[in-house]
Amino acid sequence: MQILCFIGFTFLVAVISYWRTKRTNESTSDGYFLGGRSLTAATVAGSLLLTNLSTEQIVGLNGTAFKEGILVMAWETIAAITMVITAVFLLPRYLKGGITTIPQFLERRYDKGTKTISSILFLSGYMIVLLPIVLYSGALAINTMFDIPELLGVSKVIALWITVFSIGTIGSIYAIFGGLKAVAISDTINAIGLLLGGVLIPYFGLQIIGSGDILDGFITLVQSQPDKFKSMGGQEASVPFGTIFTGMLLVNLFYWGTNQAIIQRALGAKNLKEGQKGLLLASFIKILGPIIVVLPGIIAFHMFGDTLDNADEAYPTLVTKVLPAYLVGFFAAVLFGAILSSFNSALNSSVTLFGVDIYRSHIRPNATESQTVKAGKKFGILLALLSMLIAPLIAYAPDGLFGYLQKINGCYSIPILTIIIVGYLTKYVPAIAAKVSIASGVLLYIAYVLLDEFVLPGFFPHYLHVMAILFVFNILLMLLIGRFYPLKKAYMQLYTNQVDINPWKYLKVSGILISLIVIFIYIYFA
Repeated sequence: MQILCFIGFTFLVAVISYWRTKRTNESTSDGYFLGGRSLTAATVAGSLLLTNLSTEQIVGLNGTAFKEGILVMAWETIAAITMVITAVFLLPRYLKGGITTIPQFLERRYDKGTKTISSILFLSGYMIVLLPIVLYSGALAINTMFDIPELLGVSKVIALWITVFSIGTIGSIYAIFGGLKAVAISDTINAIGLLLGGVLIPYFGLQIIGSGDILDGFITLVQSQPDKFKSMGGQEASVPFGTIFTGMLLVNLFYWGTNQAIIQRALGAKNLKEGQKGLLLASFIKILGPIIVVLPGIIAFHMFGDTLDNADEAYPTLVTKVLPAYLVGFFAAVLFGAILSSFNSALNSSVTLFGVDIYRSHIRPNATESQTVKAGKKFGILLALLSMLIAPLIAYAPDGLFGYLQKINGCYSIPILTIIIVGYLTKYVPAIAAKVSIASGVLLYIAYVLLDEFVLPGFFPHYLHVMAILFVFNILLMLLIGRFYPLKKAYMQLYTNQVDINPWKYLKVSGILISLIVIFIYIYFA
């Protein structure tokens, strides 16, 4: 029954996505890569949330909460503030410029070489970090919930490989052959199910702890695990409180404001107003995120204690223990949708980056839009296969799933954020400064990771502080180069009229309200 429910809901989402996208012209770049620039606020918000809220968040962050408690909610709450910054500062500039990809702006601001380097960085990060982690965490959840090793009569390792390739194949079909609109619509449907299902897990968990009373369950949880409900982490925590004001803010700003896999949803908005409303709606819901991605981890710790060998198994184990049997199939289908969402969203963005920024720029400059889309699809198939091969190897990562993801991301997130911020805030910094900054940022961060891991463990500051230090250093480096080798002519932002760029009238009020709610949450749990 559980498996039939799982298959039925998954099939329903696929049918609705096909029906809603069959009239979209996907032979053009805007049609395939940006959904014809027709996405409404609800679709933008739903796609943003589900692209982010996948198993690497649900499984990984709950696994970290299982060990450390509510302090890891910082990844969710600080995200809300950076989404506000994106809506106010970055999105208007993106839509005014009519760009399809972030590297397109970098070409206009600096040169083609900078665009190509940044595209390669994005693609490398997606192939080595993001796509494999989504596949691994998704496979781990599905294997635990359905006991795939027992079902198929194979070892955990073999089951992991089978599930990874199954998820990767289905996700590739969505992303490569459906385009952004198919991804966004399937995201929106699954987002509703995931939010509902995600809330049910702590609901039933607290009900069990409180012997049928949810409030009693929460009070019991807080009283029995007081250390798990402190919002400010110490120096030994995975998220020391001070990092919220340094690297965490920067990582979130990169993720929500410049990461192609995320911002592509807002770039596909029908106008600036819908894009801003979509970002702010998503940011408000994001504040509630800890109920889904943190609280279950604490409940799992209360129920299972130290009996679990792998903290990343805390969430799927909790699901199988607290969720009624008739809902397990539905929730697994929703979770599967979340897995597909993050995978196919990143894959679709990779196809976009390759087609627009590499194939049409360097391999075949005179390619038609149809040829560009086809070349991107072929590259997407190759990238998906490579990611599937890397994914099972993450099981051997020493820092846990979420820690691995955040630490490795710094190799490309901070260098790209640096050159984008300087690009928008200055007019005379030249292309050579951007290239030097990228090289400096990538090499210095890799050197830090290697030294911290193998040579001088514990000697350096927290990796989020290191990210902030490198961010400031490389900004100063770019400004210094710009001081001595400035552009002869000031850069002027190119504006197009592809969409209406009138802002949402409640933008500032909503942004301030969201920021105040985040501050209140921290004060309350301090």
